[in-house]
Amino acid sequence: MKNFGEKIKIAFKDPMLRKRIGFTVLALVGFRLLAAIPIPSVDPVNLANLLSSSQLFGFLNIFSGGGLSNLSIVMLGVGPFITASIIIQLLTMIFPRWKNMLNEEGEAGRMKLSQYSRLIGAPLALVQGAGFLYLLQSQNVLPHLGITALIINTIVVAAGSILLMWIGELISEFGVGNGVSLIIFAGIVSGLPVSLAQNYQKLIATGGSDLPFYIAVLVVAVAATLAVVFVTEAERSVPVTYSKQVRGNKVYGGTSTYLPLRLNQSGVIPIIFALSILLFPQIITSVLSKWDSYPLIAGWASSLGVLLANLWVHGILYFVLVVAFTYFYTAVTFDPKMISENLQRSGAFIPGVRPGDHTRDHLSNIVTRITLVGALFLGTVAILPLIIQGFSPGNNDQSFAVGGTALLIVVSVVLDLLKKIDAQVAMREY
Repeated sequence: MKNFGEKIKIAFKDPMLRKRIGFTVLALVGFRLLAAIPIPSVDPVNLANLLSSSQLFGFLNIFSGGGLSNLSIVMLGVGPFITASIIIQLLTMIFPRWKNMLNEEGEAGRMKLSQYSRLIGAPLALVQGAGFLYLLQSQNVLPHLGITALIINTIVVAAGSILLMWIGELISEFGVGNGVSLIIFAGIVSGLPVSLAQNYQKLIATGGSDLPFYIAVLVVAVAATLAVVFVTEAERSVPVTYSKQVRGNKVYGGTSTYLPLRLNQSGVIPIIFALSILLFPQIITSVLSKWDSYPLIAGWASSLGVLLANLWVHGILYFVLVVAFTYFYTAVTFDPKMISENLQRSGAFIPGVRPGDHTRDHLSNIVTRITLVGALFLGTVAILPLIIQGFSPGNNDQSFAVGGTALLIVVSVVLDLLKKIDAQVAMREY
């Protein structure tokens, strides 16, 4: 087996792989150019203050691929289509026909569901675009827009989101890796130099007194990265044996293999769900607190907003929701009954476990146990930035508030990209 460095050399020597990598790089450069084109009338000072003080906009900036940091024409990023994909996945639980389409039709079924995601994503982009513009007006980042200007800007940002979705699909088809994931990854990585420069300026401003804190943050970040890699790649191997079958003078089967069950089957989706649930009330309270015509409602909304912004309350709710959504999403995506039926049809069984309902219960118990470990890990990674924020000097630094989500995305995308390159190189060798 060649080491990875040699495989990278092979990848760049192969004309087809070199073309795929070059296309991916050019597409990401085009995305970053689009992210640098702002919509008109943006107040950069108020925008910078809003992004630095609001976890909501910091989180949304991640899934816009960094386009929200300067209110570019692609400020929505691929968020509407991620939301549409999540909606489609949830609807497969409600409509058995869609679930059967996914299980029985294979790639053709997935393509149909992807088309449904696109059809839902376009109107979602329009709704989210209008909502963003209204919210930014209320925060004095944008001036008051008339009906015509609001409609035009909404169409522009929705079209930017659709364009990014198209670029992501082109990367998936003609490039290397998952296009949507790479767009999000590029947005996160592009913000690292600015974040490092800001923290360096803070360190200089304090005369180096905060240096131990930043060293501790660096150590924690390295340890968390290693832990994310380990948990992302960890799996529980369930042994599976195929029964022997005699056909004529030949004996088939009798081989032993294993069924890999990932420790973290849900990826970063539970964190997205949990943050969406937590941040939605914050959006509502921030809007209602400005209703000067209704002082009672404004007062209640302001009090609720202060409670939800409390670091301890937010952290506890965040952890509980991440654990709950990890179990929920695993239940949606992993069907032990279907797996047990497929094993039984193919003449396979788990040693020591009867086929049918016993196999289903056995797999369900294993998944429940390993999901507990994965859920607790995800919850810890999610609130780790809040813990760092609590110990940071001044106790109000929002720069680490979404670091856990960004870390999970970056590590997952890098691992997936390395596997895709490795697979392409192996295919060329054979």
